[in-house]
Amino acid sequence: MNLLLAEVAQATQRLADAGVPSPRFDAEELAAWVHGVKRGELHQVADADFDARYWEAIARREAREPLQHITGRAFFRYLELQVGPGVFVPRPETESVVGWAIDAVRAMDVVEPLIVDLCTGSGAIALALAQEVPRSRVHAVELDEGALAWARKNIEGSRVQLHHQDALQALPELDGQVDLVISNPPYIPLTEWEYVAPEARDHDPELALFSGEDGLDTIRGLERTAHRLLRPGGVVVIEHADTQGGQVPWIFTEERGWADAADHPDLNNRPRFATARKAMP
Repeated sequence: MNLLLAEVAQATQRLADAGVPSPRFDAEELAAWVHGVKRGELHQVADADFDARYWEAIARREAREPLQHITGRAFFRYLELQVGPGVFVPRPETESVVGWAIDAVRAMDVVEPLIVDLCTGSGAIALALAQEVPRSRVHAVELDEGALAWARKNIEGSRVQLHHQDALQALPELDGQVDLVISNPPYIPLTEWEYVAPEARDHDPELALFSGEDGLDTIRGLERTAHRLLRPGGVVVIEHADTQGGQVPWIFTEERGWADAADHPDLNNRPRFATARKAMP
């Protein structure tokens, strides 16, 4: 075992003791980042090339600073995104939400599907859709100026159009024309603040996390926005907490103009997102 791998083993134990959920992965990822190699190449780093800044990075992660804030990057589906303080770090659970949305758009008989991503944050969802649905026209909406700055960095040079607007009043010029509305909105109840992981609670913007007493205030607003934007037969996809699976589909009722409202599990088989289709007139 070379010096770096021995240090990674010690770092893994330190992170585990600090309550970090994925100590081995994070210790290896930080080692790879500091030394400019891939995780699978750590054994190739010569002992003489060990960089002591690795332990500075481990100390930051030990204090529960998000891994992605330390490295300045987050991986989402086939993307590498720039992230840092002021923007919500995209989570792996959201990848399955986007996967469902991509399949739904591809199944539509639309040459150039029109897509709107509300509460875009880093731009992860919008960029993934633009990349994986090549002829799509994608609009991303973000209200928070801190998150908007990161979205601009990530979206620069892509086909995605970014809008600095409130998701609940966004894009009236597209009313009745959109094929897919997707969102990973804030959905944590204010009453659960103390139970939120330190990485999110202390570092993600509050605007991206909390939404009223039951966590569903923003989703209730987005239901009306989605109905306004979508064409008849268009689809909405909304991420939610795994504890809200029984509640969110009931927001998209037939009385409000929806059909086929349903919940879907993530890769851990926990209810993760709701979908509905705008009813035909």
